[in-house]
Amino acid sequence: MEIKQILFESAKKARLNAYAPYSEYFVGAAVLAESGNVYASCNVENVSFPCGVCAEAGAISAMAAAGERKIKAVLVVSDGKELVYPCGACLQRIAEFADDNTLIYLADTSEIRKTCRLQDLLPYNFKATELAHD
Repeated sequence: MEIKQILFESAKKARLNAYAPYSEYFVGAAVLAESGNVYASCNVENVSFPCGVCAEAGAISAMAAAGERKIKAVLVVSDGKELVYPCGACLQRIAEFADDNTLIYLADTSEIRKTCRLQDLLPYNFKATELAHD
C-alpha cells in the first residue's frame, strides 16, 4: 500500500475516535516519521475551549513520545464542507520537526484532495536560529 494511503487510512481511523461534543467537527491526523512509522490522533475538545487538542498536535506528541524527531509527511482529514488545514499553532508544531518541503496532504473522508508543502502553508515559520543573540 502506498504511504499516502496508509496515512489516509490511519487518520480516518483516528478521526472516528475524536471527542468533539461542542463543535461536532471530527478531525484525524497522521504523521509519517523518518523511521517509516505512522502516528495518528484525533481532535479532543474541552468545555474550556483553549484546553482542546488538535489532531495534528496529538499525532506529533505520539511521535515524540516514541522517541522520533523527524516528520516526513502529514495528512489531515475531516468531513467538513471544506478541507481542513492545520491551524497556525499546528503548522508551527509541524515546522519544529519538519523542513519547508515536508508534504501536507489534505483529505475529506473519501479521498486525498490536496497536497501542499509546509512552506506553502507557513512560509515564515519561526526557527530556532532566530533565538540566537548577537
